[in-house]
Amino acid sequence: MYVVRNHKDTVFRLLYKDRGKLLELYNALNGTAYEDTGAMEICTLENAIYMGVKKDVSFLFDSEMNLYEHQSTFNPNMPLRDLLYMARQLEKYVAGRTLYSSKQIKIPVPRFVVFYNGTQEQPERRLLKLSDAFEKKVLSPELEVKVTMLNINIGNNRDLMQKCRTLREYCLFVECVRKYAAEMEIAEAVDRAVTECIRNDILADFLSAQWAEVIAMSIFEYNEEEEMKKIRADEFSVGREAGKKEGKAEGKAEDVLELLAELGEIPGELRERILLESELPILRKWVREAAKAESVSQFINQTGILCRE
Repeated sequence: MYVVRNHKDTVFRLLYKDRGKLLELYNALNGTAYEDTGAMEICTLENAIYMGVKKDVSFLFDSEMNLYEHQSTFNPNMPLRDLLYMARQLEKYVAGRTLYSSKQIKIPVPRFVVFYNGTQEQPERRLLKLSDAFEKKVLSPELEVKVTMLNINIGNNRDLMQKCRTLREYCLFVECVRKYAAEMEIAEAVDRAVTECIRNDILADFLSAQWAEVIAMSIFEYNEEEEMKKIRADEFSVGREAGKKEGKAEGKAEDVLELLAELGEIPGELRERILLESELPILRKWVREAAKAESVSQFINQTGILCRE
C-alpha cells in the first residue's frame, strides 16, 4: 500500500482540500456563516515543501489570505516560515502590477493559524510572534508576524470543536490511531483505527473514499513524529552528557524544563518564557537555579523570571 508522489501530504491537508470542509473550518474560526464555496480561491504553493512534507492549506476568501497548517511537533519558527511563505504568495498576487505606481496596490489581509496536535504539552491557544526571534528586543517592531497556534488535542478548544464537526472528528481519528499504536505495529494500528472510525461514523465518507491514501499518510506521519522525538531525545542526551564532561550546564531551554518538570506542573506562561529565551547566560543561570529549587514556585521567586521584560 504505497502512494506514489514527489512529496507526502498529511491527512489534515488531504481532508481540507475539500472546499466545503475548509469553509466549515473558516466559519468556526471566525464566527461567520458563509455558504458559497465558489468564492474561495485555493492558492497553496505547490513547491512549498518542508522536510519533504506538505502540511499547509492556503486560500483567498473575503479579502483575506489564510494559511492553515497542521503540526504534530511544536515549532517556534512558524512566524518566520509564514513570513517567507506569504512573501511568495504576495509576489504572485501582485504579478503584472508595478510597485512604483503612485496608486496604492491593495492586498488581502494575511491570517495564520497552526493546528497543533502533538504529544508535548501546550496551552489551548498560543500566539507566536516574529519579534520573539529578534536578536535585539524592541518595544514596537517595524516588522511583525503573528501566528495563532491552537491545541486541537481532545479536551482543548471545546467551543471550536463544537462548531466544526470535521475538525473534531479529525482529532478523534488521530487519538484512535495513537491508542492502537501503543498496543500494536503502526500499520495494523492505523488500519484498525480507520475501520473503527468508519463504523462509528467518524469521518466515515472521507475515510471510505480515501482509505489507501489515509493509511499510507497516517503511517508516515506517525513514524515521522516518533523519529522527531528520538532525534530530540538524542540531541538532549548528547548535550547533557557533554555538559557534564565539561563540568558546566549547557544552558538550553530543554534543560530548564526537564529539571522543573521533576518539581511539579509548569505554568504555561513560565514554559513560554523559557522556550522563547535566547540569552545563553540567562539560560545557564536558570539551569543552576532549577537544579537547586525545591518547587516551581521557588524557582520563579528566585529568578524573577516572569518579571523580566
